[in-house]
Amino acid sequence: MGGQNPYIREAGALLPTRRYKVTFLPMNLTVEVDPDELPYGQDGQPGSLLQTALHAGVQLDHACGGVCACSTCHVVVTEGFDSLNEATEDEEDMLDSAPGLKPTSRLACQAVPNGSGDLVVEIPSWNRNLAREEPH
Repeated sequence: MGGQNPYIREAGALLPTRRYKVTFLPMNLTVEVDPDELPYGQDGQPGSLLQTALHAGVQLDHACGGVCACSTCHVVVTEGFDSLNEATEDEEDMLDSAPGLKPTSRLACQAVPNGSGDLVVEIPSWNRNLAREEPH
């Protein structure tokens, strides 16, 4: 799927202007994000944590294709939360249906770092997509 949800307000995030790092837990994978290479794909907001995860090979479930229509890409940002764009009311409504909600929970498809610092992002066990389809 991917793209934009026509029924919600745009997140209005500022893309970063400098490199930063994101560490994904529990796989303990650190990736450097180069703002000149953004966006990485179509799933989620441009420059979102979802795009960064998918680009790095992290299997983060996102059933709606990253258009803020579900909560399957729920992550917990344990460091660098202040470098993210502010959550919209639509994202907060979706987060209400996410299990294990914490004060620093975000939807990876909507959370866009501004590059002002490095981040540590925990992917809860119920959001890790361990199934892989073989190419047809």
